[in-house]
Amino acid sequence: MHAQSVEPVLPAVVVTAGDQRDTGYNARATSTATRTDTPLRDTPQSISVVTAAEMRDRSVQNIAEAVRYVPGVSFAQGEGNRETPIIRGISSTGDFFIDGIRDDVQYYRDLYNIEAVEVFRGPNAMIFGRGATGGLINRIGKQANWQPLYGASLTLGSHDNRRVTADINQPINDVAAVRITGMYENSDSYRDGVTLERSGINPTLSWRPSSKTLVTAGYEHFKDDRIADRGISSYRGAPVGTDRSTFFGNAKGSPTGTELDAVSASIEHQFDNGLVLRNRTRWSTQDKFYQNVFPGAVNAAGTRVAISAYNNATSRDSLFNQTDVIADFQTGPVRHKLLVGMELGKQDTTNFRKTGYFPGNVTSVNVPLSDPTTNLPVTYRQSASDADNSSKSTVSALYVQDQLELTPQFFVIGGLRYDRFEVDFRNNRNGQTINADDHLMSPRVGVIYKPVPAASIYANYSIAYQPRAGDQLSSLSVTNATLKPEKFKNYEVGVKWDMASNLTGSLALYQLDRTNVIVLDPTDPTNTRTMLADGQRSKGIEIGLAGNLTSAWSVSGGYSYVDAKMLADTSATIRDGAELGQVPSHTFTLWNRYDFSPMWGAGVGVIHRTKMLASTEQVATASNAYPNVTLPGYTRVDAAVFLTLSKSLSAQLNVENLFDKKYYINANSNTNITPGAPRTFRVSLNAAF
Repeated sequence: MHAQSVEPVLPAVVVTAGDQRDTGYNARATSTATRTDTPLRDTPQSISVVTAAEMRDRSVQNIAEAVRYVPGVSFAQGEGNRETPIIRGISSTGDFFIDGIRDDVQYYRDLYNIEAVEVFRGPNAMIFGRGATGGLINRIGKQANWQPLYGASLTLGSHDNRRVTADINQPINDVAAVRITGMYENSDSYRDGVTLERSGINPTLSWRPSSKTLVTAGYEHFKDDRIADRGISSYRGAPVGTDRSTFFGNAKGSPTGTELDAVSASIEHQFDNGLVLRNRTRWSTQDKFYQNVFPGAVNAAGTRVAISAYNNATSRDSLFNQTDVIADFQTGPVRHKLLVGMELGKQDTTNFRKTGYFPGNVTSVNVPLSDPTTNLPVTYRQSASDADNSSKSTVSALYVQDQLELTPQFFVIGGLRYDRFEVDFRNNRNGQTINADDHLMSPRVGVIYKPVPAASIYANYSIAYQPRAGDQLSSLSVTNATLKPEKFKNYEVGVKWDMASNLTGSLALYQLDRTNVIVLDPTDPTNTRTMLADGQRSKGIEIGLAGNLTSAWSVSGGYSYVDAKMLADTSATIRDGAELGQVPSHTFTLWNRYDFSPMWGAGVGVIHRTKMLASTEQVATASNAYPNVTLPGYTRVDAAVFLTLSKSLSAQLNVENLFDKKYYINANSNTNITPGAPRTFRVSLNAAF
């Protein structure tokens, strides 16, 4: 995101490389959901693909922007230092992948080197392994190819927005090609004191030693420095009344930065008998530091707000290797597409946290709510509970999947994955070591019936697990190390319909159950003993639409309904039936582009969301009369005008939040709430050579 963990806010002039409107808004297939090239219509799962054409038309530059019009997906605040999607009521900081390989470190991902963003809803551990519990987000990277392209981009806008990108693709000869994508951005924000500086470069090489073999390799260096913005506080169940630009805490004292290096390589070969062998490897290393001076609760009189501070340093080295063998064959009348694969991986992680102490050796100070900032000096040192740990995790996985065509109308897909996931965790403060060794069996079964070739009706059942080490491999403790992993079980039925040559609609109904959750023992009157039980259920409907209503009218969007609640008492204040935080019951989105002529076009987008809680619902207590904070619902309108000047040059004006609606986009807690951006203009010039 441009300068903090909110939706984009900066008017911009953008020059982008390559006109990809011929791909449209409608992706027809994916090679990620099943690890085989499969039409979306024949994949028994709710999937949305944000194409390059749509991202360009909406001037998308990051993940949250890309999925803004995808039904059933939202983003939490992430404390201003990371992306935190919420899919089907489940939040995660680690369910990110690139080209099907895990990319689970915490940072803000740029899209300068990305062709498309895929959103998979529902558990998908059979393909992706641990996590992938409510769903996941996969990016498709730009690779070198044999079509010459020379492009560059320049972004200038309000709030001192400055961004430049480049995309150069050059065939060397008939068997080799190189591509280099790069970007640099230096921007401010509508939020006081919030800044962003980031850069990235990603060269790739493609080599065809034979007509049936493709080798690719790439390297990315990415750096992101910004101010961690944790928004505003709340008072008596609602966000405090303040200007949306007001920073709570100390912006200058809240730097966050990440530096990422990643090397990827793949080789794919098709044998004469049709057998396909594919091997992919990704190595990455990340160093991250974040510090925040941020708001807490407002006092009972509504006059002062608490300010606290801490910082955290994290590093992670990751190495993953995947090998797939794909065979197409027939047994009698049944056609098979069989996948057999193996994944090996290891990750080394360190965490070191310090608490901020203000003058007087206190960890919190109160400042006037009318001026909720502080320039008091802060000293950082470890408190008794601050993390100083390291972990080494390894995964060894085997999986098999068969896609069976029983008749031209009836298909079955079934798969099973076995993971051995082991974590060695060390508390460096006391030398204590903990080992967790999980053996996970993740099945998926889907049935597809096609009454006509252009439509499918499907049913799907899948299971995924979240080991006790958590998203970021740092949650192990003596009390939870021996507990079974959390289990996520998904039941889903749906319909997919290619309504026209370039228009697809989808409908999914699902129930997602989260079990093996630590809850209070109902037989214990002291509320101190815990047990594992069914802890959460999400039920809902998702409707999607993408493609062209006519040759001139492109659309993308949908509707989602989610009912996400707790199924047991998980604490003294979070009880059975509690509503989950940051999950609106109803969301409607629709983006349109209409081309009036070969030269002129216009776009209109509508986002409607009903109210939601900032965090999971709690019961009131004597000490907390207002335990729940509601973020009001809103309707936001976006607009655009497009001008095609020539085959290689076009211009566009994007206006976000056209009617300057005041709203709240997301939160991290009841006292960390992000106001939505004001009306924002972008002027873009797109060129390719």
